[in-house]
Amino acid sequence: MLPRIQYAQTEDSVSIAFWTVGDGIPVVVLYPPGFSNIQYEWEMPEARAFFDELAAWATVIRFDHRNNGLSERGLANITPEDFGRDLLGVLDRLDVPRAHLFVVTESGKIALQFAARHPDRVASLTLFGANPSKGPSGRVPGWKSLAPLMRTDWPLFTDLLSTAVNGLADGAQTARVARFLRESVTAQEFETAHAALSPLDVSGSLKDVTCPVLVLHRLDSPFFPIDHARQLVATIPDARLSVVPGTAPFAWDRPVSETSKGFILETAAAENRARFGLRSGNAFRTILFTDIERHGELLRVLGDHAGRQLLREHERITREALREHGGSEVKSMGDGFLASFGSARRALDCAIALQRALHEEALGGEMEGLPHGLRVRVGINAGEPIAEDDDLFGAAVIAAARIAAMADGGEILVANVVRELVAGKGFLFNDRGEQPLRGLEDPVRVWELRW
Repeated sequence: MLPRIQYAQTEDSVSIAFWTVGDGIPVVVLYPPGFSNIQYEWEMPEARAFFDELAAWATVIRFDHRNNGLSERGLANITPEDFGRDLLGVLDRLDVPRAHLFVVTESGKIALQFAARHPDRVASLTLFGANPSKGPSGRVPGWKSLAPLMRTDWPLFTDLLSTAVNGLADGAQTARVARFLRESVTAQEFETAHAALSPLDVSGSLKDVTCPVLVLHRLDSPFFPIDHARQLVATIPDARLSVVPGTAPFAWDRPVSETSKGFILETAAAENRARFGLRSGNAFRTILFTDIERHGELLRVLGDHAGRQLLREHERITREALREHGGSEVKSMGDGFLASFGSARRALDCAIALQRALHEEALGGEMEGLPHGLRVRVGINAGEPIAEDDDLFGAAVIAAARIAAMADGGEILVANVVRELVAGKGFLFNDRGEQPLRGLEDPVRVWELRW
C-alpha cells in the first residue's frame, strides 16, 4: 500500500510532498530533480524493492523536489539553494535533527552543498554517481542528438533517453523509466532543473563536508567516470570509496543497498558511542527520563487525530529543550523521552526549561477529567549506562525511569547523586526521603527540584 503522502512547507513557502516508511535510523533518499515522483516510483518494482530493503532497518524518507512529482509545480528561476530548502523543510516538518542522506547522481551537488552548510543536520552521505564539478553526473550516449528533442517532442525524448541509459535488455523496465521521467516533470521543468544543476561546481565546498561519506562507483559502468569518484574521495576529509558490481545506471540493486546499509549502520553506531561519551567502555552520564502523566486518558479524551497533534507539540518542545541544553536524545517512546547529558547541571537546566515551556504552552488546556491538560513527569539519575546499538541500558537508566514514575505531572525528581553533583550551583530541592525502586536492590534518596 502506498505510504501516506504529506506536505512540508519550505522557508520560502513552497509545498513539498513526502512520505516515510519503516522505523529506525532516518535515511533520506534523494533522487535527482527531473526523476522524482513519490507516488509512481512506489509502483515501480525496482524502486519498491529498494525501499522495502531500506525500511527493514531504517526510517526511509522520500520527497519530491519543487517542480517535481506531487510537490508544488510551475515555479520559475529555480536555484540549487532552492533544492536544499526542500530538504531542510522536510527534515523540519518531521522534526528530524540529523539524517543520513542516500544520494543519486545529480542530487549529489545538492547534498554536498547542504552538508557543507548544515553540518549539524547530516549524519552521513552515501553518494552514487555524483559529480561535484560543472557538467552532468553521467555521460549519456548520444546526448547532443537527443537534447534538441526535449522541446520539440517530449514523449519521444523521454523514450530515447531511457533507451540510451537503460538499454533494451529489459524493455519493460526501460518503458517504466521513460514513464517515470514523464510522471516526474514537464519538458520545461526538466530543462530548468538541468540548467540549475549542470553549471554548478561544489568542488570548493568538499573540504567543508565533515560527516562520513561513502562514494559508490560502478567500475564497469560506461556512464560514470572514475575521475568524479577519485575527486570526491581525495578531497572530502572523511570519505571512502566502494566499488559495486554491475553496469546499471540506477541505484536500485542489492549490492548498492547492502553496501549502503553496512556504511550507514557503522556510522550511526560510531556517532552513538561518541554522543554518549562511550568511546572506550562505559562512561559516567546524567540520564533524564520523561513520561506524560495519564497518557492513555489524554488520548481517549482527545481522540486519535487531536491527540497526535498534541503529542507532536510535546515532542517539539522537548527536543528544543534538549538541543538548547546539550542533551542527546536516546529515544522517544511516544509518551516520553530518554536522554543523556555529559553534565548534571545541563540536565537540570533542561528539565526546568522543559517544564516551564510546557506550563506556558498549557498544552491541551482544560479537559474533562484532566483539568491541567498535558503534564510531564521528569526523573533524573546519574551513573554508567551501557551503550548498545542506538540505546542505553543498565541500572542507571532503570533508576531514572522509576524516579520519573514517582513524580506527579509537572514535577522533577532527582536521585541523591545528581543533587550532590550540582551542590552549590544554585538549585533548590525538597527532600522526598529514601525510596525503594522496583527492580533495584538498594533504596535511593530522592529530591524534588523546585523550578
